Amino acid sequence: MPMVVLGVTGCIAAYKACEVLRELQRFEVDVHVVMTSAATRFVGPMTFEALSRHPVFHDQWALGANSDIRHISLAEAADLLLVAPATANIVGKFARGIADDPLSTLYTATVAPTVIAPAMNTNMFDHPAVQENLATLRSRGVRIVEPGSGYLACGWLGRGRLAEVGEIVEATMAALARRRDLSGETVLVTAGPTVEDIDPVRFVSNRSSGRMGYRVAEAARDRGAQVILVSGPTELPAPSGLEYVSVRSAEEMARAVQEHFDHATVVVAAAAVADYRPVAVSAAKLKKGDGPRTLELVRTEDILGSLGDKKGERLLVGFAAETENLVDRARAKMSAKKLDLIVANDVADGFGGESNAAVLVRRAGAPVEVPLVSKRELADRICDEIVELRARVAEPEKAKAGPR
Repeated sequence: MPMVVLGVTGCIAAYKACEVLRELQRFEVDVHVVMTSAATRFVGPMTFEALSRHPVFHDQWALGANSDIRHISLAEAADLLLVAPATANIVGKFARGIADDPLSTLYTATVAPTVIAPAMNTNMFDHPAVQENLATLRSRGVRIVEPGSGYLACGWLGRGRLAEVGEIVEATMAALARRRDLSGETVLVTAGPTVEDIDPVRFVSNRSSGRMGYRVAEAARDRGAQVILVSGPTELPAPSGLEYVSVRSAEEMARAVQEHFDHATVVVAAAAVADYRPVAVSAAKLKKGDGPRTLELVRTEDILGSLGDKKGERLLVGFAAETENLVDRARAKMSAKKLDLIVANDVADGFGGESNAAVLVRRAGAPVEVPLVSKRELADRICDEIVELRARVAEPEKAKAGPR
């Protein structure tokens, strides 16, 4: 039975958390409740205790609350943290790492997936600070159940009311289903640019930030996979909970990929590998002259292309960064490199940022357009496709095996 920690904050919609709790129980979810002190002014802890049949954690300083360090034990045991309703206050605390009450301390201590359903006044929800905090949480993989529009408790008409109970429960169950759906897979991810040296101070590279590959690695890790991240130089910190391999050049990245390829069941090639490198690297800084200088370049190894012939049962996912003819060029690349999925995105405006729009091009079926979303959301969409592809591969095998 999955365990969900339900966080309740100080909002008039707190009473709806009771309905959320009961609906989750219908799906055989074990629900434990954590309340902020403000939430207890709207609904008493005894109500949630009676419904959940568990003690409600609402006072961090109560006698007994620290016998097992409650915010740590719950954080460790939770399969998912759901906050409904989530006020602007708790959204800000989560985004900025402030831990000064039972719920915010639990959030900073858990590695479980998190789903939040904001509820607040329209102007509060639209405030730039709140939107920035929500964007920060999305980039970290927090699922936001968008508020609905209608009459609010303050008498206003607009966006900000708590999403319908069914929507919140559906998002929670979907997040729980994702929790371990890549368990058993070893996902090899490449990320970032490569740097091809000209001399000790100059090099050839590109504008890739590495964020997309890092988000894919984090999403796969959070969904139960063993992850190996091979990264070119970026400003991003190495994610925890996975094997991290730092490389610089295309040649180094090719060696690292070959070294780990045999252990991988899925390869996601998100790196922007330099297509060319200087024929020779000067040991000393090249001095400028009066006339033009010619830099002779040679092709680097096609890392992803080299994997197609020996992929076996592995799934290969590639990226197509294009400035025109997006889908056609992605399909051509998919065919040439024997890919199972390709993520095509328009980079006419350059790399970088925490959001992306893309087209998921499959071997069979129509391309799927993903509108502008956080790169973590796009990473989860890519992982969804990997899960679906793996299921398709498994079906014929089951049919061959026949009934047991």
